[in-house]
Amino acid sequence: MKVFQAFLHPYLCLRCQLCQTKLERGGNMKRVYCLYRVSTMGQVEKDDIPMQRTACREFAESKGWEVTEEFVEKGVSGFKTSADNREAMQKIKKDAVLRKFDILLVFMFDRLGRRDDETPFIVEWFVKNGIGVWSVIEGEQRFESHVDKLMNYIRFWQAQGESEKTSIRVKTAHAQLIKAGHFRGGSVPFGYSLEHRGRMNKRGAPVGDYVINEQEGVVVRIIFDRYVNHGYGTQRICSYLAEIGISPRSGGRFVNTSIQNILKRKLYIGILSAGGVQSDVIPDLCIIQPGIFERARELLLERSAGYAERRRIPMNTKGYALLSGNIFCGHCGARLTLTTNI
Repeated sequence: MKVFQAFLHPYLCLRCQLCQTKLERGGNMKRVYCLYRVSTMGQVEKDDIPMQRTACREFAESKGWEVTEEFVEKGVSGFKTSADNREAMQKIKKDAVLRKFDILLVFMFDRLGRRDDETPFIVEWFVKNGIGVWSVIEGEQRFESHVDKLMNYIRFWQAQGESEKTSIRVKTAHAQLIKAGHFRGGSVPFGYSLEHRGRMNKRGAPVGDYVINEQEGVVVRIIFDRYVNHGYGTQRICSYLAEIGISPRSGGRFVNTSIQNILKRKLYIGILSAGGVQSDVIPDLCIIQPGIFERARELLLERSAGYAERRRIPMNTKGYALLSGNIFCGHCGARLTLTTNI
């Protein structure tokens, strides 16, 4: 049969090097799916994905395997995200049932996941369905004995432990940055800018810290003044800012949620806060006086839906009827509203 194939092959597939390779290996080349995953977008910037891809391709080539499909998961936590919510993993499992590949290859087994209550059983599921599971670093995961199953579980139990330790280290580092009054990453709140003051990160790159943006700081003071001293609601503040030609950084006009977030943010009284941790007051970052800020918080609470039964301030500060939304029943304290009959 092989002699017959060898005779026909040059005529059937003159330009196909892959078929020639398969013929030389007896037509048994393993089909490989590769999965590359990084937990954070920072790892994407460090080119972790290309490193995993190169290692997996070279490993497959050394084994004489054919990489037929590659899946990339960027910024997907193998600890926080269940396999049921990972599109790549679900597609790979469906193709495994259809026998579209023979080997699932990763750089390290923790790329499959880091959950000790889930990932070991996913690996076992692939093997039971005839799919070999390989890691460039750790080799093949087998289930030929009870020890194999135990080692499989221990591996992912250990991976989960490492994820938990990493999470604790990150949270601790962020808490320390906040308590020290330093910028910890993310978007810069309206009213502030970043300025490099000599602080460096662990890689030796310059890191900025908060300073007041004087132009935006004026807008923040206008917002608090209108809300606290003039009785404006958030929607009316948005309209007022648009009327006087003030826009957010992104252009357009301010929206209710942006105004509410500004009114709630402790940074405007010089306090950095996140995840239940906050700094001491940093005078250089104060845009709003504490008394005005607290009054704004009280007004937000009293105007909220959950405060309806006890409300003593108007929900609506702009109406077409005299004293609309500004008078209350002297007997029960309920708000008086205007109704019309046609």
